[in-house]
Amino acid sequence: MSNIEKKQFGLATKKLEKWQDRDEWFFNREHTDCYEDYYEGPYKRAEIWQKKVLAKLIKKDERVNTLLEYGCGTTRFTRWWEEIGIEATGADISPFMLGQGSSLFDGDLVWADSHHMPFKDNTFDALAFVATFAYYDDPIKVIREAVRVGKYGIVFGIMNRNSPKVVRRRIQQTFNFNPYYETANFYTPKKLIATIHKALEGRLYKIEWTATGLPKWFPMQQWGLPVGDFFGLHVKLTDVE
Repeated sequence: MSNIEKKQFGLATKKLEKWQDRDEWFFNREHTDCYEDYYEGPYKRAEIWQKKVLAKLIKKDERVNTLLEYGCGTTRFTRWWEEIGIEATGADISPFMLGQGSSLFDGDLVWADSHHMPFKDNTFDALAFVATFAYYDDPIKVIREAVRVGKYGIVFGIMNRNSPKVVRRRIQQTFNFNPYYETANFYTPKKLIATIHKALEGRLYKIEWTATGLPKWFPMQQWGLPVGDFFGLHVKLTDVE
C-alpha cells in the first residue's frame, strides 16, 4: 500500500469512528467484538423477558409477516424474529456489527443510516428498533422514515429512563467505566409516546406498551407501569388496510 493509499485508508477509518459527529462505541472493535458475549452472560435473563414482551406486542397485529430491524447489530434479535414466524431483514450503521451478524444470520443485511432508509414506501410490514432508538440524533425523522418503510407500524424495545440501572450507568460513565451509554438519550414510555405523537401528527394509530426488568425475586416480570429496566412499545397504524 502506497503512502497516499495509507493516508486515505486512515482518513476513512477515522470517519467511521464517528456518527452524528459523536464518538460511538459501536464503531470500536474493542466493544463490538464482545457484544454477543454480553448477551450470553450477564444479560441472558433480561433478554429472555425482553423477547417475551416484544413478541406479545407484535403478534397482536396479524398483518405483520415481514419486518425490518434497524440497529440490528450482530443480529441478536433479528435471528429471533424468524423464530416467532416473522421474516426479518437487518440494517445497521456499524460495519463491525454487521460483519459479525453476517456470519450468524442467513437473511438480508443492509449497511445504512436510519435517518435515510434506502427502501421504497411500504417495503416491509413493520419496523423494529431494539436497544438502539436512544442513539438517534433526530428521532422524529427516524420515526417518519420508519412508517414510510413499514406499512403497519413500529415496535420499540428500549431501556427505560426510570430505572436504577440508568443511574448506576451514569455514575460508571463519570469514572470512564461504561462507554455504551455515553451518547444515549434514554426514554420513559411517556417521553417516547410524546415523540411519536409529534412525528405522526395527522396519522391514525394505536399505542400499547409493556415494561419488564425488575429483579428476579419480584413476583411479576411484565406489567403496565413505567417501572423497570426495559419497555416494549408497539405503534399500530390504523389508517391503512
